[in-house]
Amino acid sequence: MSGVEVAGIIVAVFWAILISFLAVALVRLAQVLRATTKLVADVTDQAVPLLADASTTVRSARTQLDRVDAIASDVQEVTSNASALSSTVATAFGGPLVKVAAFGYGVRKALGKGDAAPSGGTPPKASRRTVIVGRTVPAARRRKQKG
Repeated sequence: MSGVEVAGIIVAVFWAILISFLAVALVRLAQVLRATTKLVADVTDQAVPLLADASTTVRSARTQLDRVDAIASDVQEVTSNASALSSTVATAFGGPLVKVAAFGYGVRKALGKGDAAPSGGTPPKASRRTVIVGRTVPAARRRKQKG
């Protein structure tokens, strides 16, 4: 065999090995592409119902938020009505009640039964009393209880 024939055989073997490696790589690439296609199809099959459920949930949440908004506006209206009513009541009854209280205080003071000092200028002598369960006990009975 001559050197050219040996070189030709070596080149032919090299090409055969190279084509074998390329064929194996192409077969594996095809398997990866098939698996990827199957995975994408499975994800699509699962994602479509999920998106439909999410859309339904968003619609439901929007409906509930609309209801909450209506309730909040009703509560705001009730609050403003209650505020207006309390202002009206305070205006209508506040002044007369203060006048009645002042009148009662004046009558008590004029009769000498009020907290203020009598017209003589000397404060009344405070009697000592003990409060027991909401009642006052005269001083004579209190001494008996202590002894």
